[in-house]
Amino acid sequence: MAGIGPIRQDWEPVVVRKKAPTAAAKKDEKAVNAARRSGAEIDTTKKYNAGTNKAASSGTSLNTKRLDEDTENLAHERVSSDLKKNLMQARLDKKLTQAQLAQMINEKPQVIQEYESGKAIPNNQIIGKLERALGAKLRNKK
Repeated sequence: MAGIGPIRQDWEPVVVRKKAPTAAAKKDEKAVNAARRSGAEIDTTKKYNAGTNKAASSGTSLNTKRLDEDTENLAHERVSSDLKKNLMQARLDKKLTQAQLAQMINEKPQVIQEYESGKAIPNNQIIGKLERALGAKLRNKK
C-alpha cells in the first residue's frame, strides 16, 4: 500500500430525484388541484369537437346530394348460365364431387358451389384452373 495517500471520505450530498410525472399524471385531478394550491401556472384548453363524432360526419354532406341523385344500378357481373352448365357437365363427366374438384384446384368447396349456382363473380384465374383440372373448355363453348 505504499504510495497511496491517506483514505478520505467524500461528504458531498447525493440527491436522488424521482422521475418527472407523465402527461397522464399531470392531467390527473389531484395533480391539477395541488398545482392550483401551490400557485403554479395551469393551462387549460378545450379541444374543438372533443368527444363528439361531428368531424367524421361533416365531410359526408358534400357527397350526399350526388349520391341521392345517382340512379345508376350498380351490380357485380355474375357467372353466365353457359359457364354454369358447362362446369356442372364437365364435373359430372369426370365423376367428381364439388369437394373433390375444389381440392384439385386448391380452392374451397364453396367456390365451386358459387360457380355452379351462378352467384360467383367470374375470376379468369379460377376458371382457368377449372378448365385444366376438368380437361374441358368452359368459356364460350358453342
